[in-house]
Amino acid sequence: MPASPIDPDGVSPAELQERMRADRRGEPYLLFRDATGRQRIIVLGAQRPQLTIGRVPGVDVCLDWDAGISRAHAQLERLGKHDWMLVDDGLSRNGSIVNGERLRQRRRLVDGDVLRFGDTRIVYRAPLPEIRQTVALGAGTGEIHLSPAQRRVLVALCRPYRDGGEFATPASNLEIANELVVSVEAVKTHLRALFEKFEVQPLARDAKRARLVHRAFDAGVITRRDLD
Repeated sequence: MPASPIDPDGVSPAELQERMRADRRGEPYLLFRDATGRQRIIVLGAQRPQLTIGRVPGVDVCLDWDAGISRAHAQLERLGKHDWMLVDDGLSRNGSIVNGERLRQRRRLVDGDVLRFGDTRIVYRAPLPEIRQTVALGAGTGEIHLSPAQRRVLVALCRPYRDGGEFATPASNLEIANELVVSVEAVKTHLRALFEKFEVQPLARDAKRARLVHRAFDAGVITRRDLD
């Protein structure tokens, strides 16, 4: 059987449909690729109070192809109805990474967080709040209007997603400033305006930037073609 066609973002139509179905469920989920490159989605339903991530059969999220992952590496614990926390209380040898930073015991996850265990990257998605808020942005006010400078900063922020897809992390202020040949302070000023326009609530710095990127993509303001 011939391989499925792949779109410019490296996601097949079948995979895209699978992600859309996961989004419509309105429950948080994990998105990653296994050793064969197959897309995997694990829904974090309300009936699961916690999940164990590791390398041995029997754990809830088994990543047995990655030798850098411990037998019992980390845990996901549910907070309330929709939120989840990543916990690594010294279970793993190599630790757990969230958005490029090593986890210190535990961290509440937000939509778009990139988790790394060994060499395996997993994206945490919490689609229900994001879809509703994105619709609200467009329902009453039409398009989100950006100045040319704001759009350039937003594109530069999203630039790493051109090749890394959903497993990338946003560009730093310094990287954006170097690309656009502006000051870091100018970048910060534009980002503050973008956080307000996309209604990104106060979060940890890296989480807030990742949330902005995902809102820009979800609202259709930025596409990966803009990043070429």
